[in-house]
Amino acid sequence: MTLTQLIAGFVRRHWPAYLASALMLAGIAVLTVWIPRQVGAVVDGLVAGRLQGQDLLGELGLLVGAGAAIYLMRVGWRIALFGAAYKLGRQLRIQLYERLSLQGPGFFQAKRTGDLMALATNDVDAVELAAGEALLAAFDGSLTLLLVLSMMTLGVDWRLGLAALLPFPLMALAFWFISERVHQAWKSSLDRFSLMNQHVQEGLAGVRTLRALGLLPRSSAQLARLADSAGEASYQAQRWEAAYEPAVGMSLTAAMTIALGLGGWLVASEELSIGQLTSFTMYLGQLIWPMFAAGWVLSLLERGRAAWGRLGPVLAAPLTLEDAGRAELPQPPGALVLDEVGFSYPPTAPAEGEGESTPAKPARAALAGVSLSLAPGQTLGLVGPTGAGKSSLLRLLLRQHEPDAGRISLGGRVLPEYRLGALRAAIAWVPQEPFLFSASVAENIALARPEATREQIEQAARLAAVHEDILRLPQGYETVVGERGVTLSGGQRQRVAIARALLSEAPILLLDDALSAVDTGTETQILAHLRALRRERPERCVIIVSHRLSAVMEADQILVLRQGHVAERGTHESLLAAAGWYATQWRYQQLEASLDAA
Repeated sequence: MTLTQLIAGFVRRHWPAYLASALMLAGIAVLTVWIPRQVGAVVDGLVAGRLQGQDLLGELGLLVGAGAAIYLMRVGWRIALFGAAYKLGRQLRIQLYERLSLQGPGFFQAKRTGDLMALATNDVDAVELAAGEALLAAFDGSLTLLLVLSMMTLGVDWRLGLAALLPFPLMALAFWFISERVHQAWKSSLDRFSLMNQHVQEGLAGVRTLRALGLLPRSSAQLARLADSAGEASYQAQRWEAAYEPAVGMSLTAAMTIALGLGGWLVASEELSIGQLTSFTMYLGQLIWPMFAAGWVLSLLERGRAAWGRLGPVLAAPLTLEDAGRAELPQPPGALVLDEVGFSYPPTAPAEGEGESTPAKPARAALAGVSLSLAPGQTLGLVGPTGAGKSSLLRLLLRQHEPDAGRISLGGRVLPEYRLGALRAAIAWVPQEPFLFSASVAENIALARPEATREQIEQAARLAAVHEDILRLPQGYETVVGERGVTLSGGQRQRVAIARALLSEAPILLLDDALSAVDTGTETQILAHLRALRRERPERCVIIVSHRLSAVMEADQILVLRQGHVAERGTHESLLAAAGWYATQWRYQQLEASLDAA
């Protein structure tokens, strides 16, 4: 979809507001071109001695009334127009947000957060201006230009009108030249603003790391360079926009010189009255707005076109996962079955600076031939070395990715048959690095159940062994945790995220190394609470990914993954008896724990 098609479709949907604005602008244009003619008639009447007393006051009253009507209609069309144009900005931001929320990790791996934020701000603003101010300025300028030229040529003198138009083809050529440069300049400006936005976003997110490593001065210097680059690009765009004004001024000056020269000769020849020449010069002055409007419209359209060139592809980007399912999950959802599941991450593109001839790195097999069956109420433990495929398996269950081979079914249906929203609502997931919103602790815990009572929130916090920590915060449960939970420790963030998952009524609980930042005593306490909760809700499945084998020792089934394959399978006792990787790692961790205790 082009920018023109987007705006045309929006205008069709909101035609009453645009029609009202157009009618008011038409009224303004008619009154605007009527005023010089009326002034000319008053001048001729005064010169001839026909206008005196009440007649003169009546003519002047008409001019004052016309001015008041113009003022009211100018206010009216702005209210109607911008009220509609803001709806387009709102629509685009909602559409962008909804589209981004449906994309999978593969999409975001290829996009920068700062760039996406810039799309939702600067780029949407530019499209909004193109659909609002530019569209109506084009209508107003065109109508005013047509009426003014008609009055100059037909209402005053056609010879004078045609002569005054001689400089305008040169102005049109200058406008074409300038608009091409404006488009390129604004595209560069938007791109550089995105780079600066990305740096600011990354710097604020990693400010602790930058401060700890003493990198803040270097980061500030880099930001200064990016800000200078973005400012210079914006300055260049403004410089090219400013070039419209001299083109208009030179053309109108030339037109005024021609009009006064030829008009003076016609007045001397008594072929034109002084009032008519006065009207004509006023009409020439009224051409200033249509000419400036043309430059302004071209600038806004080029800015909007550059912005839509960045925004449109993101809105039209195909979803990394199709949400074509229509089935709802039964309660309880039934057995979770993986049958010979295989998955590989997409090939990695060459790193920046490696050159276009550098081949892409081959796809890496994360999982191969993984099979398991987990009945409702059972607990599964997933262990193995780093990079074995544990987190990848959870991402397949969440449908963040699709398996390349095999099938994953829940309750007898493969996952794509379920609505994506329904599937994910049935899963409470605590990732390795939990995300907390810049809200109170209570609001973060109640994210999945905003209607939860304070008693329910506190009970979930007790199950996650974080209740006492919360009470020690300045405002307790009402303490705002800051962006990404920056005011909490890593262990507190993990336990708040666990409380959030436990408060939800999802029948499947996924813990992706969610106890890595807590001590063994707190881990034991949380696991004991999970066992108690399992007795209360026997239908809930729990999948625990952990590097600490103590976290999965009571699981009904334990899978040891190594290089994407199931290397060992069984209970804690059977795996110890098998004397494989699990048994070796268990002895090592027990020895490490005893040394720490000593």
